[in-house]
Amino acid sequence: MAKKQKTEAAAPEETPAAPATAEGKPAAKEKGKEPKKPREPKEPKAKTAPSAPAPAAPGPAEAPPAASPAAPPAGAPPAAAGEPTKKKGKRPGAGPRRGKKLRERLRKQRQELAKDGPVEVKKAVAWLKQKKRSKFDETVEVHMALGVDMTQSDQIVRGTVSLPHGIGKSVRVLVFCQGDNVAKAKDAGADYAGSDELIKKIQQEGWLDFDIALATQDMMGQVSRLGKILGPRGLMPTPKAGTVLTGDVTNSIREFKAGKVEYRTDKGGNVHAGVGKLSFEEQKLVDNVSAFVEQVRASKPAGVKGNYIKSITLSATMSPGIPLAM
Repeated sequence: MAKKQKTEAAAPEETPAAPATAEGKPAAKEKGKEPKKPREPKEPKAKTAPSAPAPAAPGPAEAPPAASPAAPPAGAPPAAAGEPTKKKGKRPGAGPRRGKKLRERLRKQRQELAKDGPVEVKKAVAWLKQKKRSKFDETVEVHMALGVDMTQSDQIVRGTVSLPHGIGKSVRVLVFCQGDNVAKAKDAGADYAGSDELIKKIQQEGWLDFDIALATQDMMGQVSRLGKILGPRGLMPTPKAGTVLTGDVTNSIREFKAGKVEYRTDKGGNVHAGVGKLSFEEQKLVDNVSAFVEQVRASKPAGVKGNYIKSITLSATMSPGIPLAM
């Protein structure tokens, strides 16, 4: 009997141990589930969410004055930067506002030109001299609108013309030549003349202190290395522009030095050139304008159909354009 009682006593002792283990197992399961629950909300997000209101909470006490000015500067700089530019009217490429007197004067001049319509060259030159208002010596310019198709390479109008009375401007001429032509070029009035030394100076130092570059035929093989430097600036010697010297070097240099004008159509099919100064005599300006227009007219491409010269306009640096009848 004693043995039975011992076994019964041991049994109840084991039974409570079993629930402990049973309870331990679910406890372990619950402990395993507990980390899963915080993973679902993702603790970092929960931390960032309270962190945002945290600065806001002390803000109402201290920052009502400080937070209100701090918020506008963060989003306002673009608006603040844009507002003054609109008020002042300063835009890229826009000149200063003209005064009331100047606007009225230009308006009357345009009305006068509109009534007269296209005029002769002599009358246009006289009108420019009469209406001069600037203190400096203005340049007289010719603008021609041509009926050419710029998508066709054979319709590009390009060339040079020697004006009978020059352009009234000193031109710095550089000549790429060698041998006896160096002395001839300097005697003809060239500012710079040479071969390899000038090419190296342009390549290594970026020297570009000249207005026109000429080259003899035998130097074009070496000068072609300067295409990337001179080409974008319109200084590269080319046969079409007449800047490659094949005949008499002396006469060609003298023509450019005296005022030989180079012209070429732009993307819109227009030609622009300066033909002298407003201080020239009327007849000299008339001769220069006529010579330029006739040269462009003679350069008409064979593929052009219809009206070749659409319009011709004469103007000075500070004057409105005057339509010409030529």
